[in-house]
Amino acid sequence: MVDLPAFESKMSDAEGLMWRMEKDPHLSSTFANVTILDRKPDFEQLVRRMEHSTWIIPRLRQRVQPAPASLTSPVWVDDSNFDIRYHVRNLALPKPGTMRQLLDLASLIANDPFDRTRPLWQFVVVEGLRGGKAALIEKLHHTIGDGEGMVRLSLAFLDFDADAPQPPPLDPDAVDAATEHAAATGANGDVWRELLAGSLRMPLGLIRQVRDLLADPTQIPEAGNAAADTIRGVLSQLSDIEHARSPLWTQRSLKRRIETLRAPYAETREVAGKLGGKLNTAFLTVAAEAASRYHVIEGVPVETLRSSMAISTRTESSGANAFSLVRMIVPTGEMSIADRFEAIHIAADTARGNSNAASLETLAAVAATLPTSLVTRLARTQAQTVDFATSNVRGAPVAMYVAGAKLLENYPVGPLGGVAFNLTLLSYLGSLDMGVNIDSAAVADPALLHRCLAGAFADFLAL
Repeated sequence: MVDLPAFESKMSDAEGLMWRMEKDPHLSSTFANVTILDRKPDFEQLVRRMEHSTWIIPRLRQRVQPAPASLTSPVWVDDSNFDIRYHVRNLALPKPGTMRQLLDLASLIANDPFDRTRPLWQFVVVEGLRGGKAALIEKLHHTIGDGEGMVRLSLAFLDFDADAPQPPPLDPDAVDAATEHAAATGANGDVWRELLAGSLRMPLGLIRQVRDLLADPTQIPEAGNAAADTIRGVLSQLSDIEHARSPLWTQRSLKRRIETLRAPYAETREVAGKLGGKLNTAFLTVAAEAASRYHVIEGVPVETLRSSMAISTRTESSGANAFSLVRMIVPTGEMSIADRFEAIHIAADTARGNSNAASLETLAAVAATLPTSLVTRLARTQAQTVDFATSNVRGAPVAMYVAGAKLLENYPVGPLGGVAFNLTLLSYLGSLDMGVNIDSAAVADPALLHRCLAGAFADFLAL
């Protein structure tokens, strides 16, 4: 039995915020995964398996229905025109089928905007990878789930054995009945009345107080109500409008390049433990070390940079998304990796504590009271304060298979959201598989950044 996250018919405030912010394409929250397979999977078997999975995971058959005038978060409704072959596709690389060709293709697929009238996911099987291998590019919108949630969802279509028995065929009568129900119901008036009358995440009285304080901020210092506390926490986040600190990574664009790298899980964790921290601190330390080396090589050393880090807030009752983002200043001046690790360990702990003042859900709830144009402008302003982003997702410690093919490597590609690069880690089968999503207008030499990351990991493991 697959342990699935809880799915609600209405987006959370944070999910609604991610959806609204995509009015600005720089703030897209689409993420992807590039999975290397030992062979070509059985495509028709994968289609059948994914069709079956869409009935286990209803979100995969649902599209987004925006609320009238964006008065509340959008809702999920069944797509009566759902077509599994629109979402599961098959193509081949031209010879010689290099990893570079695959990553360039993955970048194009990941950054192609979703059709907002359809469910927000797509799987592409890629044949012709050198050495008889293949790949699976999985592309999903963040409103469906976060990285950890999608790892759990993947158990609906992944197997622990190459010859695992496939699920029984779907009952055609049950499928027809469900499809007819989807076409007949949709998002009717009762749904909208329920949404607008009873499911606002913030009480209407508090929303009015928030709006009043935003209209006249001079009241905030003297106000002593819950709205003022909320606004103070939000303003502590929004008032930081200092530009990102890199003198090199100043441009932002829609140009993308993906790089990948791997490191051993056990050895990295062991070194982190000896230094008095955990894997996540090691990961962030390596990113900061690589950023430092990049600037030194380019002849423009920098003492500090600002990073953002995704932190899981998942509990047993969490929905599809359960995370928060924290920002911190990381040291990038000349120092040993061990000293950098210690400084970042302290900075990360401080940032986690400060994030409680205005969580992502709190920020999103306040943003729900503001016009979309203002929300996207504020989000871009905040994104411009960050140099690079990191995220760490726990994956499977055992071998996995999809449609008869074994997963060899599993590279996550996190959304950029207006930063210079995003380094995302997914552990799999004793390895730390990392995807680097790079704005190539910001980082003018992506290959150099890749070499700096690889060198920083090697030197960290040498400790």
